[in-house]
Amino acid sequence: MPKRWSKAEIGKLQSLLKAGELWPVIAAELHRSVEAVKMKAKRLGFVVVNPPRQPTTTTKELDIPEDLPSLQEALQILAGALKAAAQPGLDNTEIQRLQVVATLARTYEALLTNFMRYREIEKRLVELEAKYARLAQEKTKGHAAK
Repeated sequence: MPKRWSKAEIGKLQSLLKAGELWPVIAAELHRSVEAVKMKAKRLGFVVVNPPRQPTTTTKELDIPEDLPSLQEALQILAGALKAAAQPGLDNTEIQRLQVVATLARTYEALLTNFMRYREIEKRLVELEAKYARLAQEKTKGHAAK
């Protein structure tokens, strides 16, 4: 059975609609699905219009971070996408966006794991090179002393 709307929720819905908020934002604020919010708005006499799709582009510049996000941060993003994807009433665009976020988080996790492994290997190689340099130097000194 659907959850009943309280007077406070109806008031918040009305104020968010009058402020021009987007359906997903309103739904998140009220902890309800987008469809439930649209149906209630319609019953309250608001005109329910789906906004026109915004044109998509692949030419937008990426904001490249200076430091790599940690594995924990990547997993938190993935967890947020999974939680958002579990909400009922998502439109296809939002589902696709969440799928992209989840795919990017998984890819980042795999790449970060490999990066950390390579950094550890690199560190060990530097240590071994220093050790071999010391050994070669000691060997040279030993031959010079004879």
